[in-house]
Amino acid sequence: MTAVLEGFATIGVLILVGVLLAHLGVIDLPGQRALSLLAFYVASPALLITVLEDADIGAVLSSTLVASAAAVVVTATVYVLVARLVLHRDLAHTVVGSLCSAYVNAGNLGIPIAAYVLGDAALVAPVLLLQLLVLQPLALTVMDVAVAEQRLSVWRILSRPLRTPLTVGSVIGLVLAGTDVELPRAVHDPLELLAAMAVPSMLLAYGVYLRLGPRPGLNDAPELLLITALKLGVQPVVAWAVGRFVLGLDDTALLAVTVISALPTAQNVFVHATRYDRGVVLARDAVFLTTVLSVPVVTLAAALVA
Repeated sequence: MTAVLEGFATIGVLILVGVLLAHLGVIDLPGQRALSLLAFYVASPALLITVLEDADIGAVLSSTLVASAAAVVVTATVYVLVARLVLHRDLAHTVVGSLCSAYVNAGNLGIPIAAYVLGDAALVAPVLLLQLLVLQPLALTVMDVAVAEQRLSVWRILSRPLRTPLTVGSVIGLVLAGTDVELPRAVHDPLELLAAMAVPSMLLAYGVYLRLGPRPGLNDAPELLLITALKLGVQPVVAWAVGRFVLGLDDTALLAVTVISALPTAQNVFVHATRYDRGVVLARDAVFLTTVLSVPVVTLAAALVA
């Protein structure tokens, strides 16, 4: 469990640095938005290329992918139904809420937890690639349609994922992995430097907004509680149930899908919300609350399933 606590502690320190920088007036809200856009357009695509270029493509097709995908679909669907039929949220807000409910922190928390708690970093690969190649491009495409000032053509809608920096970075990384092509150092080394900015810039931007934005936890409390219950309760339970009773996963695989599904909302959901200026406060509060509460939830899930 030490790795779990270390992963959360690392994230917490960087967020607190962002809070301090905002408090001291070093970074203001325009600066926070600049950091988020830097992460979205530059650093995160570079990170995806460098992470996925060595990925095991076969890992994506494992049975754990089915359990993880089922958990995402069920969780997101429940939120969409409540958001549209009960809360009457618009499409863009609903997309952000769906990501808050089902998009796990598979990067900065999932990889170290898979490596040190589950014993194999590759166990997080199915969820990571499911989010990068399916959930994220789909969500960003819908967001583009939702915030467009005029009606988009069918071709523009269908081709949008190919023009999204994060999707392009994922595709390039997978092509490199599938072909065993190695980038020349003159290209790879600058990419690694840019990639190193991704997680810090996300967390710093989040910390700045945490300090300068509306107070956490006081906005849309019922919706925030719904998202938290879905993210930390429904998603891991569905992943465990599908893995245990439908797929018959072995102990290690079952533990992996359950624990990874119990991880908190990823910080890049906040980056996406900032990019489209929709549901920013909701995304910020969901990341904050699920991150705090996921420490005991992840620990409990690991203890029960193991």
